[in-house]
Amino acid sequence: MKLPSLWTRRQIPDIKIVPDWYIVLGRIDASSYDVNYCCEEFFVSKTQVVKSDNSRFIVVGDIWLSNRNFLLQFLHVNREYTDKEIVAHLWEVKGEECLELLEGMFSLCIWDNQERQLYLIRDGVGCRTIYYINSGKICVIAPRLATLLPHHSQQLDLVALRDYLCCAFVSGEQTLWENVKELSPGMVLQMESSEKGRINFINKRLFWQAKENIQNGEKSLIWHGKQLRQLLDEVVKEYLPTNEAVGVYLSGGLDSSCITALAAKFHNHPVHTYSIHFGEDCPNELEFSGLVAQHCKTQHHILEITPEDMWNKLPLTMSYLDDPIGDPLTIPNYLLGKIARENSGVILNGEGGDPCFGGPKNQPMLLNRLYDGVRNTEDNLVTNYVNSFQKCSQFLPQLLKPEVFAKVKDKDFVFTDYLYKEENYLNRLMTINIKFKGADHILTKVNNMTVANNLQGRSPLFDRRVVEMAMQIPPEYKLAGAQEKAVLKQAILDVLPKEIIERPKSGMMVPVQYWFKNTWQRRAKSLLLNRKAEIAPYLNQDLIKQWLNYRGDAWRRYGVKLWLLTSLEIWLQVQKK
Repeated sequence: MKLPSLWTRRQIPDIKIVPDWYIVLGRIDASSYDVNYCCEEFFVSKTQVVKSDNSRFIVVGDIWLSNRNFLLQFLHVNREYTDKEIVAHLWEVKGEECLELLEGMFSLCIWDNQERQLYLIRDGVGCRTIYYINSGKICVIAPRLATLLPHHSQQLDLVALRDYLCCAFVSGEQTLWENVKELSPGMVLQMESSEKGRINFINKRLFWQAKENIQNGEKSLIWHGKQLRQLLDEVVKEYLPTNEAVGVYLSGGLDSSCITALAAKFHNHPVHTYSIHFGEDCPNELEFSGLVAQHCKTQHHILEITPEDMWNKLPLTMSYLDDPIGDPLTIPNYLLGKIARENSGVILNGEGGDPCFGGPKNQPMLLNRLYDGVRNTEDNLVTNYVNSFQKCSQFLPQLLKPEVFAKVKDKDFVFTDYLYKEENYLNRLMTINIKFKGADHILTKVNNMTVANNLQGRSPLFDRRVVEMAMQIPPEYKLAGAQEKAVLKQAILDVLPKEIIERPKSGMMVPVQYWFKNTWQRRAKSLLLNRKAEIAPYLNQDLIKQWLNYRGDAWRRYGVKLWLLTSLEIWLQVQKK
């Protein structure tokens, strides 16, 4: 699909968002729907259901269980069950307690035919998503936000808009659409359709969450590294596909190099690695990714991504996202997935290393707090955390129109309470980054961009067991002085070159600052300054014009903000096509 280089509202390609499966709970006439399963107050469309052996429980959803072999042994079954059948059988035997046994990625619904109740469930770290809207008389549930578009008013949630502008993603149970909710990671939502025709939420509870549980504080860094390595070996083995090649996204940083090395060590089929760069004039990490690929003897693939690739693929990429994500790496993730699918159906990645093991994203805050540097008082914890994303938080009074800013300026962020918990400061930040940035940004992006290419993306460092161990390791072994991820480095000393272990994290920087100024400026002005732009009712276009002209950009950060706004505008236009 060749897109025009200059977009107006009418030039956005007519991308069809294909609805995924969905469930309706409520006493309505389902005869006009495409129904796969139906009873008086509950029906399922566009997917097959699985019944428990006694037919009491109906299971619907997206389920991949990494520990399926253990679960089959636990159930003492004599035939090969699918993952859905395993869950149905376990629920029949143990009920909700079975969730403690499930390792993997899932968003699922369980209908109890006897009690006439529905359970919505999302895995502990949020690898899969599930959304719902409750009108009072019916509740519609789906794994894709776009599937719910016909069932709501398509009014923006202004608090969610503020959060997106601050963090580049929408956090917590809110979505960018008013009254449409996302189930939180590790949550069970129990509901029913009453005889009076109302949807009742019976209970909402967490079956798992990341929380501080420091253990073996007297043990050495070497000891903790060995414990972590044993677990990583187990998890990576489980995450490898059976009887086929596997792919790994390899940036050359510690996290992706770690997964590459362990995959190469244990997989008896080809391992393909994939790296990107943005042209000869832009800094890259190909030296390091090439070093790891050579060391691990992988089949290495390098993709050059041009500014035209980035601009032209933005509408398509935004159509695959649920809420918008203002991360420029979303498009490289999609394009890498496209070439990775040529060699395998499973792609691994190193996502999770930073939030689980004390990466450098919030290092200035951590160093100030841990080592009594610049004053970091309780009063400004939230401000400092939000500002650390370096997006638009400090410009909100000028960026949002006055009537919009007035409605959101006193609203708490969903992570506020977590910052004030009585636990180690590093672990507080890790908990927030796992629960919100991990689930609402990183893992959602991984899942949507891999599914878009008929791939399954797997993130071993975000496995629930790895997260639990990370929260048990003493903080000083995660951020050891100014050295980040010390325990992870210790765990993989023997499988990676010294140059990778000792190199500081640099991150994959997409040159959007340069491209907006030198390639995209005219296009961006046409898109963002249009009086009929979707963002026009909410944002001050005079400030955006200043950013597009690079007035006062002393810190060279306008490009990131402009990408954030461009992604939002395109997402809204694609959704409303």
